Amino acid sequence: MAELEIAEVFNAAKVLKDVARHPRLIGVTKLNPEAQVYLKPENLQHTGAFKLRGAYYKISQLTPEEKAKGVIACSAGNHAQGVALSATANGIKSLICLPAGAPISKVEATKALGAEVCMVPGVYDDAYQKAIELQKEHGYTFVHPFDDPKVIAGQGTIGLEILEEMPDVEAVIVPVGGGGLISGVAFALKSLKPDVKVYGVQAEGAPSMVKSLKDKQRERLESVSTIADGIAVKEPGVNTFEMCEKYVDDIVTVSDDEIAAAILALIEQQKLVAEGAGAVSVAAAMFDKVPIKGKKVVCLVSGGNIDVTSLNRVITRGLVKSGRDCTISINLNDKPGQLSKVCSIVGDLGANILTVQHERNSRNTQINGCTLRVEIETRNHEHIEEIKNGLRNAGFEVI
Repeated sequence: MAELEIAEVFNAAKVLKDVARHPRLIGVTKLNPEAQVYLKPENLQHTGAFKLRGAYYKISQLTPEEKAKGVIACSAGNHAQGVALSATANGIKSLICLPAGAPISKVEATKALGAEVCMVPGVYDDAYQKAIELQKEHGYTFVHPFDDPKVIAGQGTIGLEILEEMPDVEAVIVPVGGGGLISGVAFALKSLKPDVKVYGVQAEGAPSMVKSLKDKQRERLESVSTIADGIAVKEPGVNTFEMCEKYVDDIVTVSDDEIAAAILALIEQQKLVAEGAGAVSVAAAMFDKVPIKGKKVVCLVSGGNIDVTSLNRVITRGLVKSGRDCTISINLNDKPGQLSKVCSIVGDLGANILTVQHERNSRNTQINGCTLRVEIETRNHEHIEEIKNGLRNAGFEVI
């Protein structure tokens, strides 16, 4: 790709002025007590994610001949909705190739926005190959989800908005899948404020950009596995890899448990619903994955289209990771009063018992013993240790 000019990003901002929402920064939050952490809530964007920006700007710049033939795209969901809305708004036909594992909510939302949908077995990269085949066959214009200069420029408008609202920002944390979002944001920020730090975040189960930057060449992962389906990309783009090398200070990874804890924190503390991909930036701030101590920081919450059916599981994982839910196993002498004594200790220490499971016939227990499993609602990890110590001090064997 030709060198991106900052004028292109400003032009994108002009085009998107009355199209995209411009969510104001939220903060200061308590997500990391050692830093001033603000949020850029792109989960409040039309279609629930930042993808509208790049898709709309790309489509707006097509020639009349290209518009007449229609557009095609591939996506795990958010880019699909952005392309569908943008094409429909411009009176253009759109065909979206989606991986078969995409959340049902995203598939239905894409159809509702006026697009024709083609479901493809596999993950994003498989959908990409199918879209390329159909594009060549029918002459559609391909709207790439991250490796197109117009798309990158559209995403870069987020960087302009952050600087306009917070000129003294010191660090910005951005989710990374294929790299289009961070390429645009980092380019805009570094062009106008070179001393600002830009950190990217990927899921541990899909670290394609992390591995590529480490090896100093684009690498393709054999497989990806993460709750952050929106950034589950096997291989970064050609252009985005080069831009990340040039403009991004570092890219780190977070675990699925850390992502779940971040989703829970956003719901509880900020009343914001984020999908896994949207919450990785917050997870990096919460779990000290990037050096932000004492700094004024913006976490970009890139999307909020989490599948409702998986939200309960994510919240449960978040509770466990945050020390809010714990199961303690105890070896007991099987005699009257033992269960009552355990419950009394747990209650006196301020925890709430959720479930109790009594096992008498386990191979790991003595003939006159049993194993008690107690799931409890707790405040944090320190509270869990306090309860364990209370049980041990009363003579119980905590296993």
